[in-house]
Amino acid sequence: MPFIHVRTNLDASDAVCEAVKRELGRAVEALPGKSENWLMVGIEPSFSLWFQGSNEGAAMVTVSLYGGASEEAYDSLTSRITEILSELMHLAPDRIYVEYQETPYWGWNGRNF
Repeated sequence: MPFIHVRTNLDASDAVCEAVKRELGRAVEALPGKSENWLMVGIEPSFSLWFQGSNEGAAMVTVSLYGGASEEAYDSLTSRITEILSELMHLAPDRIYVEYQETPYWGWNGRNF
């Protein structure tokens, strides 16, 4: 039950956002037991975002998930997210942050897991 939230200060067309969403759906499989079937994605283009004092293209990506994963799985997903945003949004890899949030509780369909 992961949620990937992408915030970027770049403008992005609906087609680019759709492509990013599709590729994140594939990339989330780097986390054991996770798939696009349970993935929720939020993309906020044109977000007010500065990094190193500059509003040059950047992104803050938050990956929230029920439970957790190994360091190796997180490394793999970070690499994939960076590749996706670099390729599809033309962001420099060193201007992308990826944060992971693990939770022991996740609510869905009126109850918690």
